[in-house]
Amino acid sequence: MPRTDVITWNDLPATGGNGAERREIPGAGASLKQIVIKAGTVAARHSHDHEQFLLVLDGLARLETEEGTVELRPGMVVRFDPQAWHAAEFLRDTVLVEVNLN
Repeated sequence: MPRTDVITWNDLPATGGNGAERREIPGAGASLKQIVIKAGTVAARHSHDHEQFLLVLDGLARLETEEGTVELRPGMVVRFDPQAWHAAEFLRDTVLVEVNLN
């Protein structure tokens, strides 16, 4: 029978390291993560095999991509094609929601 889940981020276990704390909700065709990142954290250049969206809820970060550099602020959404490289420096404590499509 189809079901509906109602989840509170703080009820999920946190994993992390390197200045970031992650909570994940896995789905059948996608996953959703809340990521809380400390100011000063750097995410080195990397890419993913899947399409990815980032929703910026709070904070400030500098994102570098093939297209250039942009400051990420609350209310912004970023979409990455599979294999699109990116790197980031978090200038303030930042909260993101990440959507990964399988």
